[in-house]
Amino acid sequence: MENFFGEDWEIVPAGGATGEAYYAQHEEQRLFLKRNSSPFLAVLSAEGIVPKLVWTKRMENGDVFTAQQWMNGSELKAFEMNNERVARLLKKIHSSKPLLGMLTRLGKSAIDPETVLQGILKEMDRDLIDQDVIANSIHFLKGKVSSLYCEEKTVCHCDVNHNNWLLTEDNQLYLIDWDGAMIGDPAIDLGTLLYSYIPVDEWSDWVKRYGLELTDDLRLRMKWYVIAQTLDSIQWHKGKFRYSEMNNLIQSLGRMLSLD
Repeated sequence: MENFFGEDWEIVPAGGATGEAYYAQHEEQRLFLKRNSSPFLAVLSAEGIVPKLVWTKRMENGDVFTAQQWMNGSELKAFEMNNERVARLLKKIHSSKPLLGMLTRLGKSAIDPETVLQGILKEMDRDLIDQDVIANSIHFLKGKVSSLYCEEKTVCHCDVNHNNWLLTEDNQLYLIDWDGAMIGDPAIDLGTLLYSYIPVDEWSDWVKRYGLELTDDLRLRMKWYVIAQTLDSIQWHKGKFRYSEMNNLIQSLGRMLSLD
């Protein structure tokens, strides 16, 4: 890669799960590089949801690198997820026709709750299913799957963790790390965010800032998807032998099930 960018560039890995991201610097020019990122990135940049895309280049081996502006800033803290700007940006994402059109052209179709449920049942280990709280969670998913309906299909980030929200020094808010984006019910993102960061008695106000009413239907859809995502995460952590994280998630399931 150094040969591609020239010896004057300092390039270091940026970390992350894929190992495909890098920071690059040459004098005053600083870039965030990613190998083989989706064409989706260009639309995210054009919509102002991620830092500006500077260029795209293809290497001799066929790899494609994208370069974005390297923005100085910080991740949002957990308590900052209650900020109105978070709700507004998430609404903008869910309402974006260009984002939806690009994901559709890339071959993505809307995820279906029944398919999500069958995937969990297929992948989850027997010793996990035998635990009462997990068995109760699966019973809930099975019992409510036929009651879920959302005509609106949006682009969902699917990992709205506070670490993925970047507030820059010039006060711009971005949502980064779009590798897991899907088309589906906006309750997928809303449920994860509210259950993770917002006190229950403030849900109605947060959802109002987003632009919706907190109906019983929305509550059910959020609860269903957040339990499904938590079960999926439990199995993932178990497969990585990360038992502490797995057990923490198992404990959280009981609290999720108790919320109406």
